[in-house]
Amino acid sequence: MFAQLEVSKYLVEELKGDVNAPGYGAGAEGRCMVTKFLLSEGVPVDINYGRGTSLFVAAESGEDKTLEILLDHGADPNISVHCLGSPFFMALTKHSFKCMETLVKAGADVNWKTFGLTPLGFATARGGYTNFIQFLLDVGADANISDDLGWLPVQLAAARDCNEEVEMLFPLTSPIPNVPNWTIEGVISHAKIEAKKPLDQNACQRRKSFLKLEADIAFKQKDYKLASELYDMAISHGESATLYANRSLTKLLMGDGEGALSDALWCRVLRPHWAKAFYREGAALMLLEEYEQAYDALLDAQNLDPESAEIERELRKGSGWNRKVW
Repeated sequence: MFAQLEVSKYLVEELKGDVNAPGYGAGAEGRCMVTKFLLSEGVPVDINYGRGTSLFVAAESGEDKTLEILLDHGADPNISVHCLGSPFFMALTKHSFKCMETLVKAGADVNWKTFGLTPLGFATARGGYTNFIQFLLDVGADANISDDLGWLPVQLAAARDCNEEVEMLFPLTSPIPNVPNWTIEGVISHAKIEAKKPLDQNACQRRKSFLKLEADIAFKQKDYKLASELYDMAISHGESATLYANRSLTKLLMGDGEGALSDALWCRVLRPHWAKAFYREGAALMLLEEYEQAYDALLDAQNLDPESAEIERELRKGSGWNRKVW
């Protein structure tokens, strides 16, 4: 840590480095001393460095001490990052009580919606957050805010057959008109029946967007198995080249070359002139040690996107593949 602090001082004081450059914001992650130094040198606390504000990155990393420093320097706890939500929402996905408590004390909005879900809605829909439900309720989470499909948290918990969560939420939930038997058992029974009904087109698109959001979060957390399953669920609500490309990458990172290749080929079917589809195909073929085909796929990708440094880099790596093959 001290070495990194000295490097930061050298870059700023001796080389006159730009303290607003992305590298400085990323370097502050989880490193309290570096964070304090960079802030003292004038780094704007709420700038989005591409991965979100420094506060969002700290919440994503579960760095509660860094979070406190940023908040003490005036960081806004309610700046939302596109597709990933607020720092409070991200802290919840990381199961970080400390970060959530710190953000609440700083004035974080505990009912801020991300893709149609409040943090309470996310926790009850996703599962695995039972220990957080009471905390959310204690800090002001509203049990009567519905999701994008009109479902309340108690219904989301009921659809998962989680009695413990339903029991916590039921006393705080206003009676739902279309639930004839307003009891804990009645809510669970009704939710299970409703969950089996097909969604209309608009609802289907909203749900697909939500599932993609969850998958993206799981991917960022390097839970590739869960991300792959969530992309699969999103695809079941409507195919898209992006979803296949994303799932191909998760399978690649799990070592499933055949699965990664299959998804890449489906991606090509849906978007035959998309460079990323060919790039994903090339990556999958590399994993399968089909080097000649991989090189050809990457060449196709480069022809479609000649400015891509990423594709160029992979092609340079593969400059000796054909020699190995022949």
